[in-house]
Formats: sequence, structure tokens, C-alpha cells
Amino acid sequence: MRHVTFVDNNEVTLLESGTAYFPALVAALDAARYDVLFETYIFAEDPTGLEVRDALVRAARRGVKVRVLVDWIGTEHRPAQRLGTALMEAGVQYRVFNPWCRRGIARSHRKIVVVDRELAFVGGININDDWQCDHADKHRLPAPRWDFTVQVRGPLVTEIHDEAQGQWLRAGRLKLRQRIELFKEMRKEPAQSCEFPAKAAFVVRDNLRNRGTIQRAYLQALGRAKDSVLLATPYFAPGRKFRKALAHAARRGVRVTLLIGVGEFVIQDMVAHSFYPKLLADGIKVVEYRKTQLHAKVAVVDDDWATVGSSNCDGLSLFLNQEANVVVLDERFAATMREHIERGIADGVPVRPEDYAGIGWIRRASYGLAYMVYKLVMRIFAIGYA
Repeated sequence: MRHVTFVDNNEVTLLESGTAYFPALVAALDAARYDVLFETYIFAEDPTGLEVRDALVRAARRGVKVRVLVDWIGTEHRPAQRLGTALMEAGVQYRVFNPWCRRGIARSHRKIVVVDRELAFVGGININDDWQCDHADKHRLPAPRWDFTVQVRGPLVTEIHDEAQGQWLRAGRLKLRQRIELFKEMRKEPAQSCEFPAKAAFVVRDNLRNRGTIQRAYLQALGRAKDSVLLATPYFAPGRKFRKALAHAARRGVRVTLLIGVGEFVIQDMVAHSFYPKLLADGIKVVEYRKTQLHAKVAVVDDDWATVGSSNCDGLSLFLNQEANVVVLDERFAATMREHIERGIADGVPVRPEDYAGIGWIRRASYGLAYMVYKLVMRIFAIGYA
């Protein structure tokens, strides 16, 4: 398992939801001069997707080298085919990650864009309409989906570029020797330079050299927490180590608050509910976000540690899928992230211990059964989940 390497002198800007992200993304693509690396889980066939697709096409037709990688399950087979046809006709290089699950069931859940090796975007925002739910029924949301991406300038962009380029190569056909050489190259430490104020790290999860890196970043931060932890996640079902770290922090007097998305998947909600009694007993505050679809995967620990990325706090993200987060050590960035999460908490509904005291045994048993099934599935497919 690789350690988390922080790089000094970066400019990291927080972008809330597509309202802020998509204009910045399109502007960056329109300003691209020679190179774009683009990864996403979902690339929808809606006005937002068409706007971003057209920006990629414009860049390619100007002579920019544009490479686009989408996930086969996230984007879906036929939409991915149609997107590829439109992009490749304009000269974009295009690949689909793990079509037909030929390399196992792991998905590329990452959302990364690198432009000219100078500017990068990393976060949880897919390429789809903020107002449209991103699962099967595609219903209109009561408010724009709540999510975040960071815009990065500085030496960390080189590391993000190298990782995105490595993912692009791995999604193609590499001989064993090429894969070994790529593995060695990507273990090199990032270069340092000086221009911007924030210290930041780019952390990814894969099933080879970075199997536990994102969880390790969380565990280290939770272990050092002295005052407060704010964590927002759409799906809460981490393994035992993560839950213990939250409980230990709360028991030593740290104010731990979890903001959890609900209402998207019934089974997922039941799994999360199975943890509530223990979380509340440990002194952890649990708040359910009901305003709209919560898609943010963000956290703030004390006054200077924050993370934004694609990784949920569940078994799929922490132990199976390919994910990417940015961790920032900077008081100003952490304060901004804290303000956003606190607004989300204000929009949520606190879970009280008495809410669970009167739950009938059938409902309580259904929560426990949902967790046991989830745990069994994760143990089959995701090494390390417990």
C-alpha cells in the first residue's frame, strides 16, 4: 500500500455542483492548446453532456490531442457507442473502460480532466444534468444535485496527468513488459516547485499498487483529529476499520458529524440504517440529507485537512472500484469546505437515538439482513472488506 505524498505550492479551488464546474470545464477545453486527458464514469446524452462533448470536439478540430475514457457501466453500452462515434469522427481518441466486464467487475468511477498539463479537475461530478437523477428512472430532482470538484494548478497537476495517462494506457492493450514499466514509472515521487499556497496530495484506489490508499488517507486524518470531523457521503457502508476510526475519534471528544444521502436506493439506505444505533451510541452525530440527491464525497478534519473526490464511504469505492481524490492541507480551503458541508447539514434531518428506540423487530431485522447480504457480496468481490 502506497503512502500519501503531499506536494507543496498548489492552487486548489473548490467548485460546487455543475453550476460552477461545467462553465469552468468548457472554458478550459476551449482554451486547450495541445493536450486533454478526460475521464468520467457517466457521460450522459443530455444538454450538459452535449455541451461538454461539443467542447471536446472543438478542441480536437483545433489540433489538440484529446483522449476520452468513459466507464462501460456508468455511461452504458449504447450511449457509449454513440458518444465514441461522434468523438472519433472529430479526431478524438476514445476508449471505454472494461467493456462487458472482461477484466472483472471493478469500475472506473473516477472523474478527472487534465488540460495542457497545467490545469486539472478532480472530483465527484459526472457529465450529466444537475437536475436529473443519475440512476435508472432518470426523474427530475427537487433541487440541483449536490456535489463538488476541485480545480488544481501547480505541481500536483503533473501527478494527476501521469495517473490519468497511465489509466488511458491500461484501458488499452498493453503487453506485460509495458505494464511493468508503467508500474515502475508511476511509483516515482512528484516534483516540487513554488508558486501557490496549498499543500495537496492526489490519492487513487485501484486493485494493484493503491488498493487501500484512499482509506488510509481517511484513517490517518481521523486518527489525528483533535476537534471536529465533518464527512458527507451518498452511501455509508465502510468496513470495520473505518467505522472504528470514527468511533475512536468521537470517544476521545472529537465532534464527529456524518451527512448521509438517503432516498436513492432502498437497499443502500437499509444498510446505512443498520449502522445508526452503534454510531449514535458512540456519540457520532448522524444527519440525513433529503433536499435533493447528495452525490458529494467530501470531508473536513479539524481546521486544515480536507478531501474532495469520487470515493464514497462504502465497500464498492473503498475496496473495489477505481477512484480518485484530492486531499488538501490548507486552512483557507478547509474553511471553505467546512462552510459548504455545514450548509448541507443545515438542510438535513438529524437522526435521534429515540428515532430507533421504537423500531419494530421486523424493520430492525430487515436492516441487519440488508447489511449481512451487503457484507457477503463485498467479501466475495472486494478483498479487504470486513
